[in-house]
Amino acid sequence: MKNKYIQWFEDTNKEDTAIVGGKNASLGEMIKSLAEKDVRVPDGFATTVEAYTRYLKSNNIDDTLKKLLAKLRNDEQSIEQTGKAVRKLFLDGEFPDDIASAIKEAYGELSQRYDSPARDSHGDVDVAVRSSATAEDLPEASFAGQQETFLNISGDKDLLDACRKCFASLFTDRAISYREERQFGHDKIALSVGVQKMVRSDKAGSGVMFSIDTESGFPDVVLIDAVWGLGENVVQGTVNPDGYRVFKPLLQNRDTSPIIEKRLGEKEKTMVYARGGSATVKNKNTPRRKREQFVLTDEEIVQLARWACVIEDHYDKPMDMEWAKDGDSGELYIVQARPETVQSQKQSGSFTRYHLRDRGEVLVKGLAIGDAIASGKAKVLHDIDESDQFEDGGILVTEMTDPDWGPIMKRAAAIVTEHGGRTSHAAIVSRELGIPAVVGAEKAMAALDGAKIVTVSCAEGDTGKVYEGELEYEEEEIDLGALPTTSTQIMINIASPEAAMRWWRLPVHGIGLARMEFIINNIIKIHPMALIHPEKVEDKKVRKSIDTLTKGYPDKEEYFVDHLSRGIARIAASQYPDPVIVRMSDFKTNEYANLIGGSFFEPHEENPMLGFRGASRYYSDRYRAGFGLECAAIDRARRRLGFENIVVMIPFCRTPEEADKVLEVMESNGLERGRDGLEIYVMCEIPSNVVLAEQFGRRFDGFSIGSNDLTQLMLGVDRDLAELSELFDERNEAVKIVIGNLIEVAHKNGKKVGICGQAPSDYPDFAEFLVNAGIDSISLNPDSVIRVMRYLAEAEGKEAAPGKS
Repeated sequence: MKNKYIQWFEDTNKEDTAIVGGKNASLGEMIKSLAEKDVRVPDGFATTVEAYTRYLKSNNIDDTLKKLLAKLRNDEQSIEQTGKAVRKLFLDGEFPDDIASAIKEAYGELSQRYDSPARDSHGDVDVAVRSSATAEDLPEASFAGQQETFLNISGDKDLLDACRKCFASLFTDRAISYREERQFGHDKIALSVGVQKMVRSDKAGSGVMFSIDTESGFPDVVLIDAVWGLGENVVQGTVNPDGYRVFKPLLQNRDTSPIIEKRLGEKEKTMVYARGGSATVKNKNTPRRKREQFVLTDEEIVQLARWACVIEDHYDKPMDMEWAKDGDSGELYIVQARPETVQSQKQSGSFTRYHLRDRGEVLVKGLAIGDAIASGKAKVLHDIDESDQFEDGGILVTEMTDPDWGPIMKRAAAIVTEHGGRTSHAAIVSRELGIPAVVGAEKAMAALDGAKIVTVSCAEGDTGKVYEGELEYEEEEIDLGALPTTSTQIMINIASPEAAMRWWRLPVHGIGLARMEFIINNIIKIHPMALIHPEKVEDKKVRKSIDTLTKGYPDKEEYFVDHLSRGIARIAASQYPDPVIVRMSDFKTNEYANLIGGSFFEPHEENPMLGFRGASRYYSDRYRAGFGLECAAIDRARRRLGFENIVVMIPFCRTPEEADKVLEVMESNGLERGRDGLEIYVMCEIPSNVVLAEQFGRRFDGFSIGSNDLTQLMLGVDRDLAELSELFDERNEAVKIVIGNLIEVAHKNGKKVGICGQAPSDYPDFAEFLVNAGIDSISLNPDSVIRVMRYLAEAEGKEAAPGKS
């Protein structure tokens, strides 16, 4: 029977925000519309706005509420005084009998819908009681965390108490402040209470999910954070969660699993049900065994990502969702969904670029939130009660934040927290405020205590850094819509997955050089041969470092392949389906030796630049097994993860015979040229590559000119020697002649030629020479793309240079 004070989710849709609030309307919409698409949402009901307004009138709250708010606006009392007085009005009130009966009857029916194992000894089911305001979750204002949620509620009395507390939470200090600043009328907003069957995630895990990259605005990924136990630890930023990224365009291919990032979080605490006492939930320490495990399997990650796409498609906008896994049934559920309100509001046709001009001592690191830079006086606060010590424009440093910290966060130039992930409160609010934040920065409070001026940089990829002192930086607003087009294909050079995501908006046509070395050096950190033959690592401290880094990976070789394949996949995702040319590792022996365990496997060389590098390593017994891991990573990124836009490139290949050996080794490791469309390029950086261009062309699908090494070897100049720097110039006539010859021979034999060297990024006139020589593509450093594009467009005029494709 329909009741004006209760509305079941199954009878609710997204048009009912004025009746049951945004959150409950969304839950009803998903239950009603998405069940047929296998999106699971726990059952429940909502109190209506009419129940809220009746509660106000029956307890004579209306008039007193208006008087208290008038005093606030007239500066006769503070927000804190107003909030405390208003909340007391609600908490001292009583539900009219007909409303209380309606809530209890609906709760009884909800309990009956579940089998006995889900109910307590009194037959009551455990529920989550959530606030849902009629003006929340609007595209222009998130209202995130403004009202309260109460978990593990059971029994009529506790349910009514929780509903009463939800009503009162419409007037928390933070909610009053938020509405005052945005000029939302307090009397124009009402509150509905959602009563939803608890998912027993206390026995499994839960978290938050976005259908857009929250840092870069890249629309083709799903971002998932996960913790053990109830999800409040993610939202509050109490712990550092697991982090997963999934590439949306490949999710429909059931033969692939496009998880492009899996980051193991510390997950220090687990929130579970509390038994006895006034608390309904509690935090306990997570056992070490579970801290070293991922919360979700790959299959579960992909399932959640598919649901995110279904929900986003249904609402036709990027979405912010909460999910939970039931430890009894093993099933996943969506427990909330609302519009994402930061990245989706930004203009995709422009972006702001921040660039540090100086460097200093790094005091602490964590996850970068946003891409801005800010300097200020660091202030460590242990508790919100110390907020009066904070100076406007300072750098807020604390353990974690919750909605009560909102007012002080608005006064900060940047935020640093010891705990939390990309979906924590500190991360969400800093994005809303447009200020940089570094979250999950372990021991930040100790490291920055007593610090004076610091610079917080989130403009260097996924890792946010806090530098000592005030460093110079520049800020540039770039209007992509005003950029000219060029006849020559423009690509970019990328070193890290983070940079690839940061520059995805650039109007380029792929990546001409993706450097594998950054992933190995900065993410994997361990020499591959030390993972294959750990018994040869004689230093106990080094072995301990390897064990620490590879925790969660019983197979140490899998640690290398997993991290490298996902890192490469993230780079490939940023430009999909355009080609992404991945160069196999090109460390010199001294650089390999600097990897953890590397000194036990690398020879000492007087001139590493001309030594055991590039192709010569790949078929050598010294490194062949390590190259096998690189091949396995490429193969996985292309086939299991689905990125067939990956092109492989071989560096420093001295002779055609050496090329044959490398191609044979690659084929034995699953990378056969031509299979599944695999293309293999060769770097042109040795004079022999030009002299024997026809022979190299028969073995490879294309050439990419490495102008640095080619110039070095043409002119006999060490490119790193300062004393000879004036002689090192890629624009030298000899270099230009051999490049022109290469392009001519390659095109005659139907092979493409690109350039990935530094020269066209540094010298626009050299880029113009390449265009006139008929080069197929020019790959630039990201920060030079706009300048060179403008120069080339002017140089090309209306006519395309001859020979270009």
